[in-house]
Amino acid sequence: MLLGMTASHAAWLHDDADVMGTRITVELFHPDASVAQQGVDAVIAEMHRIDNNMSPWIETSELARLNRDAAEKPVTVSREFFDLIERSLSFSRMTDGAFDITFASVGFLYDYREGVRPDDRQRQQAAALINYLNLQLDDTDRTIHYSKPGVRIDLGGIAKGHAVDRSIELLQSLGIEQALVTAGGDSRTVGERWGRPWNIGVRHPDDADKLVAVIPLQDVAVSTSGDYQRYFDEDGVRYHHIINPDSGDSARGLRSVTIIGPDATTTDALSTSVFVLGLKKGMDLVNRLPGIDAILVDAHGRLHYSNELLPAKKPDDSVKATTESVTH
Repeated sequence: MLLGMTASHAAWLHDDADVMGTRITVELFHPDASVAQQGVDAVIAEMHRIDNNMSPWIETSELARLNRDAAEKPVTVSREFFDLIERSLSFSRMTDGAFDITFASVGFLYDYREGVRPDDRQRQQAAALINYLNLQLDDTDRTIHYSKPGVRIDLGGIAKGHAVDRSIELLQSLGIEQALVTAGGDSRTVGERWGRPWNIGVRHPDDADKLVAVIPLQDVAVSTSGDYQRYFDEDGVRYHHIINPDSGDSARGLRSVTIIGPDATTTDALSTSVFVLGLKKGMDLVNRLPGIDAILVDAHGRLHYSNELLPAKKPDDSVKATTESVTH
């Protein structure tokens, strides 16, 4: 879809698609409208390619094949897939296991659309299989093996960020230097939009039409993980898709986590990690990492900022100044 009415703006393009179980958005500019259209088409095609390779629900995907066969024998995978698993494990080590793609060993027992969850016995038995150390990687043969039967993986906490980064790389290879690519809660920007930074909104946890913050960004990535994305409520308890690897139950204590960083693969993984770690440990991690910032919404609707976002204000002042806009 063309944006703007004048010839000078004729090569601003915008398109949306439903891929990877979420809404994909791409907006970009190039002086040559045909190159701009080529960029839009390339992004949508890349999203479909990665979905076909990394979705646990597509039987022919590498991920589905791994979950079927890797407990019985080492499975050879593509270099892209192997490298993303290795990167996932690096986040597991960084976060002391708060990020763990083997959460799917229990995660597959939840059906958020149907309001189905495992009982306590099922959850505890399956949660015993959650451990990233159960993945054995051989870089020489490019194989992955599960050390225990019943282990499963899911790349939902990192694959969309990877897809966004791959899309940006494709756009840059075409000479496109002004763009926004979004996959659900994961976005990355390059260059400016109409001569200004891109404005990325952080939605209110309880109202999709309200924002708790609007962040002007340029040449960075931003990811938001929230308990409102895939969930159901039962007896006053919210069960959502961000699983605490220690318990196999939904992580609680925060409502949403927004991470700003250099690339979407990093921000995607860290938004999940910080959500699991909780307010204190999560913010401590963010403040230790160079080039990473965060906005957290706690269980009471209060906003918390990492040290570098508001260096001129005391943390307590920033929370008090913004609490009214997000408190339930």
